[in-house]
Amino acid sequence: MDSSTVSLLSPLPTLRFLSSEKLTPTFCVLPPHNHFLKHFSYANNHNRSSKFRTPEAVLDTSPITPTALTTPSLRELCQPHVPQHILQRMEEIGYVMPTGIQREALPYLFSGRDCILHAQTGSGKTLTYLLLIHSLINAAKSSVQALVVVPTRELGMQVTKVARTLAAKPTGVVGEHKSCSIMALLDGGTLKRQKTWLKAEPPTIVVATVGSLCQMLERHTFSLETVRVLIVDEVDCIFNSSKQVSSLRKILTSYSSCNNRQTVFASASIPQHNRFIHDSVQQKWTKRDVVHIHVSAVEPMPSRLYHRFIRCETKRKLQTLLSLLQSDAPESGIIFVAEQSEKSKKAGKAPSTSLLIDFLKTSYQGDLDVLLLEDKMNFNSRAASLLVSAIQWIDIDMSIFWRLEKEVDIFL
Repeated sequence: MDSSTVSLLSPLPTLRFLSSEKLTPTFCVLPPHNHFLKHFSYANNHNRSSKFRTPEAVLDTSPITPTALTTPSLRELCQPHVPQHILQRMEEIGYVMPTGIQREALPYLFSGRDCILHAQTGSGKTLTYLLLIHSLINAAKSSVQALVVVPTRELGMQVTKVARTLAAKPTGVVGEHKSCSIMALLDGGTLKRQKTWLKAEPPTIVVATVGSLCQMLERHTFSLETVRVLIVDEVDCIFNSSKQVSSLRKILTSYSSCNNRQTVFASASIPQHNRFIHDSVQQKWTKRDVVHIHVSAVEPMPSRLYHRFIRCETKRKLQTLLSLLQSDAPESGIIFVAEQSEKSKKAGKAPSTSLLIDFLKTSYQGDLDVLLLEDKMNFNSRAASLLVSAIQWIDIDMSIFWRLEKEVDIFL
C-alpha cells in the first residue's frame, strides 16, 4: 500500500477561564468510572500502534511554529490550476489567505492525488474541494463533471449555496460570463425538476444526498461516466449510517471506478483513521496512493469554554440534568445523546431520545422548547436531541453530553 499521512498537530491547550468573557459551559454527565478520561491519556499512543498504519505513512507530531505559518496566499496556491474569474470571485468574497487544511491539501489535490481531508468544522474543507472542482471542470461542456455526496439535505443546501456563491460572476467583469451550473439533488422533494434538468442539459456540478443520487442512478436518469472528481463530505457520518453505507459503497465501486476519477473524502472526525485508509485502498474506494491530510487547529478547545464533568449514578442522571438546567437557566442548549443500539431495538426498548424528551416535557419548567433534532437538520448523527428556544447552532449557551463518545476527536 502506497498511502501516506500528512499531519499538522499541536498539544491540547489548558482550558482557560477568562472573567472578562462570557463563558459557555459544557457539562459531561459521567457514570462512576474513568473510562472516557483514559482516552485522553492513551489516544495518541493507540493511534501510533495501530496495526493498520502503513510503513510509508508520514506523521509529524511537532507543534506548529511561526515559520510554518508563513505561507503563500490562496491565489498563489491555486495558480495556474483554477480559472482567473474563480480566483477573483474568491478574493471578492474574502478568501485571501489559506487555512491549514487548504495550505496542506491543495498541492496534493492539484497534482491529482486522492485525498482524505481530516480537519475540524469551519477549517475550510468545503472551499478546498470546490477549488479542486473548478480546476478540473469545463463549464462549456454539457455533462456532470463533479459530484459532491453529502449525508443530509441541510448540509447539501449549505454546500450548494457556497458553490453557487463561488461560481457567480465577479464584480467588474464585462461581457458574457459562462458560469458552471450547479444542481442540488437532495432528499425531501419529488425530484421531477431535477430529472428534467438532467435530461435536457446536465449540470456541471451535482450536490446530492445518497438516497436521491442512487434513485437517479438506478433509473438511469444519468450516469457517473463523465465525473472527473467525486467528493464525499462528512464521510464518517455516511459510513456510520446503516441506511446509507451500502448505497455509498455502490456509488464508489459499482457506478464508477476510482481509476477514472479523483476521489476526496472530507470529515471533521474519522475514528480509527488508519483502518479507514486501509479499507479505502482495499475496497477500491480510492487509489493506492491516497493521502491522508490531518490538520488540527492550534486551539482545539475554544478559550471561552467552561468545561465541567459531573459524575453520578445512572439512576440519578435525569434528576442531575434537570438540576443543571434549573440552576444555569441557559437561553439555549443542546443535549447530545448516543444512537440506539441494535440490541436495544431488538429488545423493543424506547430510544434514549424519546425517554429524555418525555422526561423534560413533564419535569422541566423553564421557558425553552424541547425539540427533537432530526436527521434533516444536519447537526450530525451524534447529536440526537435538541433543547433550544430557536435552532441556532452558533449561539448555544450550554452543551450537555448525556453519554460520552469513545473517540476523543469526536468529543472535541
